[in-house]
Amino acid sequence: MTVPPPGHGTPPGHGPAPGYGPAPGQGAEPWGPGMAAPHHRPWAVSQRRRVYPPVILLVLMAALILPLLGLTVFGAGPVPTALGTFFALLPVLPVVGVFLWLDRWEPEPGRLLLTAFLWGAGVSTVAALISSFVLDLAWVAVTGVEAGDALGGIVTAPVVEEGFKGLFLLILVLAKRREFDGIVDGIVYAGLVGVGFAFTENILYLGTAFSEDGLQGGLVLFGLRCVLSPFAHPMFTAMTGLAVGAMARSTNPARFLLPVLGYLAAVFLHALWNGSAFLFSGAGFLAFYVVVMVPIFIGLAIIVIWQRKRESRIVATQLPGFVAAGWVWPDEVRLLASLSGRRGWRRAVKARWGGDAANAVRDYQTAVTELAFFADRIARGAVGRDGAQWHGELVTALLAARHNLSTGHPQALATASSSVRPIRSYG
Repeated sequence: MTVPPPGHGTPPGHGPAPGYGPAPGQGAEPWGPGMAAPHHRPWAVSQRRRVYPPVILLVLMAALILPLLGLTVFGAGPVPTALGTFFALLPVLPVVGVFLWLDRWEPEPGRLLLTAFLWGAGVSTVAALISSFVLDLAWVAVTGVEAGDALGGIVTAPVVEEGFKGLFLLILVLAKRREFDGIVDGIVYAGLVGVGFAFTENILYLGTAFSEDGLQGGLVLFGLRCVLSPFAHPMFTAMTGLAVGAMARSTNPARFLLPVLGYLAAVFLHALWNGSAFLFSGAGFLAFYVVVMVPIFIGLAIIVIWQRKRESRIVATQLPGFVAAGWVWPDEVRLLASLSGRRGWRRAVKARWGGDAANAVRDYQTAVTELAFFADRIARGAVGRDGAQWHGELVTALLAARHNLSTGHPQALATASSSVRPIRSYG
């Protein structure tokens, strides 16, 4: 099944690990005893099912942004809208970069990350605007203009916006359960939904500000929304993402209540943020920001760091079993068990053998991580009836990545044992 690289062989004294299946070359299928072989589907059919729906969905979500831009141009004018779009773009790349940095252990599929962003920028924004418009009219009719505006900002906006943003996470965990490994995944997807929502909303607000208050007014709003609080929307929705990720990992019968609690936390933080803008101004708002919102952001960062450490421990725990099964060679363990080791391995390979070899190493590392996370879910009983098929597919993907590495770039595997300096066990 795999071709050992130069200087490598099946680890002496190691047979198949219980629950992992036989080592390569023993003549058995890679998905292990008692596990169903992956169902074969013709390549063309598989490709169509993988490619067409995501492409159609991405096009539809992107198309929803155009009417919003058109409305902004109609109301504010083309120049203010162009300025608003430019300044709304500035925080997008750094904030998205933060969430991609969090996602380094097991990078999520790019198409799903893009879908999350476009859902926030298109679907949730359009749905929230329509719903808020209708509900705000009802508030004004019942309570009057002043109270209706306040209730719209403090009650309607948080409830509606967090509902439509969080809906993506529920759809994703139902449709792509295999991609959801835990809290970090939930926070990453939620963060990108929030970034997309904030991007479109910032265009609308900044375009209006540049039109009505001139350059100075637009820049002041840019400072408040894009410099002072670029993580506001991502942080609110991250509460839902955290809860959905915890549900995906849990085996507790009450786990389905977690998304509801996460959604309520997101609504509460959003309402708190909007309420502070109504109640305070100037120094009062800044004081609220420092005293309340900054500690919440720090707390979320601590949770993310803790979960990153947990992911590192999961991989390190599963690697000995992979070695026993013959899927990973012993001298690779120290490099696969930490982000610094993986990065050092890729860097050494790229310097000596080029970018293609480094990409092959990255693919192999990712396959190891995906199987490690799934093996952990199996150990905790957190997989359904498709678990055996998924496990077989992940084992096959790992063996294929290793075969590609050993046949196409054998020097990269040799580099693992001879050219990379020792590294920490975790990181």
